[in-house]
Amino acid sequence: MLRHVADPPTRSKPNGAELIVEGLSRQYGDFFALRDISMKIGAGQIVVIIGGSGAGKSTLLKILIGLDKPTAGKILVNGQDIVPLGDRQLSEVRKKFGMVFQYAALLDSLNVLENLAFPLREHTKLGTAEIRDRVREKLSILDLGDIEDRFPSQLSGGMRKRVGLARALMLEPEVILYDEPTSGLDPLSSRLVDDLIVETRDRFGVTSVVISHDMAGALKIADYLYILSHGEFAGKGTPAEIIGGASDLAVEFVEASGIAAERLIQRGPQSKRKKPRRD
Repeated sequence: MLRHVADPPTRSKPNGAELIVEGLSRQYGDFFALRDISMKIGAGQIVVIIGGSGAGKSTLLKILIGLDKPTAGKILVNGQDIVPLGDRQLSEVRKKFGMVFQYAALLDSLNVLENLAFPLREHTKLGTAEIRDRVREKLSILDLGDIEDRFPSQLSGGMRKRVGLARALMLEPEVILYDEPTSGLDPLSSRLVDDLIVETRDRFGVTSVVISHDMAGALKIADYLYILSHGEFAGKGTPAEIIGGASDLAVEFVEASGIAAERLIQRGPQSKRKKPRRD
């Protein structure tokens, strides 16, 4: 049973875009991968969309970034509906988005510097020296300053995630989409990635949409959560509202996570954190 809770509080941030999804559905024949999805993501917020396998998270992510079209509904990016846009217009909108893939998706044949330089070479007219300087700046900000000559195979799982984030930041996006950012990591590395998501929001002012199945991390970093089940939202709310029982499924997720939820809320995205240490 889905209980009513207030819409997410908006947080004013200068660099992040506002996303509004209205009545979004994706149908394949008689099957609805998504049905009547609506949400509001304020500029500079961290919103986590959590759900199990087959819930529809991947379909929603593809539609948000414009890789798939919904059967019905709107996606407003700073007030502009991107659903009816053609390929050329959509390509311009995508520049507002950065994507951090589940397993970083780095190119194995390129070193770190070349991986990070790739989007700048593809989408800008910057010279080689300017590109190198921008890459080194992002690596330094993320405490990865001495690894530019390493190849992905020479990095730990946590380092690959952070290099993937650095690459997502190269075009200075307004929105960063995270696809299962802690998947495959040990608990300590997972929490460091969680901290990095919050630090990235605070430092760059980006809007962050995190697709996850990790309730412990979600409660720690989110301003607002949506619980997706069988293509529909089965719960939504702030971390406190989710723990308080925003829906029956929310209660099941929290209980199954086996975490000290109240302590995570106290350490949530508003609190100051130490800079994540290097792996």
